[in-house]
Amino acid sequence: MDDHDDHTDHGHDVEGLARVTSPMQDFSMSQVGIGFAVLAVGLVVAFALPLLAA
Repeated sequence: MDDHDDHTDHGHDVEGLARVTSPMQDFSMSQVGIGFAVLAVGLVVAFALPLLAA
């Protein structure tokens, strides 16, 4: 009763794929720095501004 006959290999070979997910990609230290900067701004907006406004 299994109608799914697609038995393709779903390995981790990323060549030829149009979309690659983040855990499979390399990232640079500048991208890490940008991520931490975005995190810091988000934390200020979420916590510091409401505390200052109170």
